[in-house]
Amino acid sequence: MAAGLLVVMSGPSGVGKTTIAHRVRDAVDGVFSVSVTTRAPGPGEVDGEDYTFVSEATFDDMVAQGSFLEHAKVFGRDGYGTPRDAVEAHLEAGRVVLLDIDVQGAAQVRASMPDACMIFILPPSDEVLRQRLTDRGRDDASAIERRLAEARREYDAAQAPGLYNRFVVNDELDRATHDVLSTIRGHASPAGQS
Repeated sequence: MAAGLLVVMSGPSGVGKTTIAHRVRDAVDGVFSVSVTTRAPGPGEVDGEDYTFVSEATFDDMVAQGSFLEHAKVFGRDGYGTPRDAVEAHLEAGRVVLLDIDVQGAAQVRASMPDACMIFILPPSDEVLRQRLTDRGRDDASAIERRLAEARREYDAAQAPGLYNRFVVNDELDRATHDVLSTIRGHASPAGQS
């Protein structure tokens, strides 16, 4: 069976990347990688489905054993990682594997899997992103400002030469989804291989 394709999608909180990723998964019959985390399960989250929840010690052992394709400590406390074996098994089965990860994780993936298709989702403007974050109703004004500052840092980091294959502006959801799908299909075709 043909080898699969690893697709990494990054972008700031509130940009719509998760919505796009779900549409893309459905369009290409892809799978999401289930991340490992040290944080406690949230309401309604199912172990092994939403995340695999592990202790700090187990997470640290997994890091030491090289079990992660990428990993990070978020906000200096909770560990998150993408299990290498699960991703490789899906790829060997010919599947499109989608990762929704930050720029730091994307750089780790690029280093170990240089053929991955890397896409960064951008908002049309800072003002639009601010409005989307406000409309979600999850954060107070100071948290929104922190998220906007983090978005600017992500934009800067994402500009590293050779990190992302394509930047897609999510100004209109159908168009942005189409642009992501065309990037994936171009990357997967023989002409798209480098």
